[in-house]
Amino acid sequence: MKRIGILTAGGDTPALNATIYGAIERANALKIDVFGFQRGYAGLLDPRVPHVHLNPLFTTIPELDPCKGGTLLGSSRTYIDQESTEELRSVQRHLKKLNIDGLICIGGDGTINGMQPIAEFIPCALAPKTIDNDLGLNYIDEPNEWYRTPCDENPGYREQHLPYRDTIRLEDIINYATPGYATAVYVVAQALERIRTTAESHRRVALVEVMGRQSGYIALGSAYGQPDIILIPEVPIALDQLVARVRQIYELQQHVVISVGEGVRQEDGTELGAVAPTYDPAGNLRYSGAADSLLKLLSDRLGDELFLENRSFEPASSALFTRKIGHTQRGGRPILFDRFHASQLGGKAVDILVSGDNNEVATIQYDAKSGFSLSSISANKLRDQWGEIHPREVHPAMYDARRMHLSAFGMEYLKPIFTNAIGADDMEFCRVQMFGPGNLTNRYQSVNIDIRKRIRYL
Repeated sequence: MKRIGILTAGGDTPALNATIYGAIERANALKIDVFGFQRGYAGLLDPRVPHVHLNPLFTTIPELDPCKGGTLLGSSRTYIDQESTEELRSVQRHLKKLNIDGLICIGGDGTINGMQPIAEFIPCALAPKTIDNDLGLNYIDEPNEWYRTPCDENPGYREQHLPYRDTIRLEDIINYATPGYATAVYVVAQALERIRTTAESHRRVALVEVMGRQSGYIALGSAYGQPDIILIPEVPIALDQLVARVRQIYELQQHVVISVGEGVRQEDGTELGAVAPTYDPAGNLRYSGAADSLLKLLSDRLGDELFLENRSFEPASSALFTRKIGHTQRGGRPILFDRFHASQLGGKAVDILVSGDNNEVATIQYDAKSGFSLSSISANKLRDQWGEIHPREVHPAMYDARRMHLSAFGMEYLKPIFTNAIGADDMEFCRVQMFGPGNLTNRYQSVNIDIRKRIRYL
């Protein structure tokens, strides 16, 4: 293998550049040239195929900084349509003209779906990324436990999962943590800590909405920010129980902080937020307003009396407020855990191609005795019997539904990721760079400007 292509697709995460960096460094050691395609699959479909030689003379270009968030290659949610023969022929033709021997795709489930038809004519490997931490399995048999029941709705069936195993081991988890997740939780924990002081000072109830779509891993990790209540999409909200718990906490400490996963749903299964389908083949749902909907429900049930004593002369309606942390969870400098493991997965993706494997996903595994290690799994092992990849959900053993907080096993899951997740250089960067005098006089130096000077076309 002499030439490898690499691309980043889907939503950005803080660890994409680190993944690219790891792949390039491994390719340098193996004397393999690497070409980065601009804007993911869109770059492969573009007749000009904008690309960048990332390691001329087997030396990583200086613009590639693993400590920078985002991706110097750009990204898009354009995917390859496996039903479009013309698109596939176009991609095959472009890769052949560049003499590409293998392709590394960095992304999530949508990126796997885009990679699958390309793997029919060139070896492909996926390096996973997603802040949602939903690409992987709680245990190897999990995809086979989905079933479909007929219904009158479009598409004519309803998907459900058999009851999960009562217990799992940390060693059972396929792809223990995805790059980007740790940094997202770091941002959320900081936000919760800061929002807490406002809620505490003004005797208010704060509902803080975090990302994660249908998976509650970010909400689970938000426990590091010490919210009083954590609500995850996997466990429907029992409103009576929630109201009683809010009352209990508020009467004790005169404020409440609630971490709300954006995909939370009511007991009848309906999502609290407004839901609209995205336009990519991954079939992802885009959520908005879950915390706002929950605020209305809580406000109606709690009434005014609870807040009168501690918030006299102020309207009770102002006692509850929402904050949406939003895309800040996806941006900025990756913390040490993400930088290190992302680069390792990038290198592993190169090794997958060199070893002759195809349509494989690089993974991080964990064992209590030996710690973290690298492995891989066939992309098809993530699919159910109908070929669909489901977002990994928080296993019931990780969450205490009675307390509406993480369980003891949930704590055991998070500790290996976060105990040493922040490096000394992360703190030094904040000290030196954040308030550097140069920030006042110099404009932000975008890597896009420098990369444009390196872009070549067919």
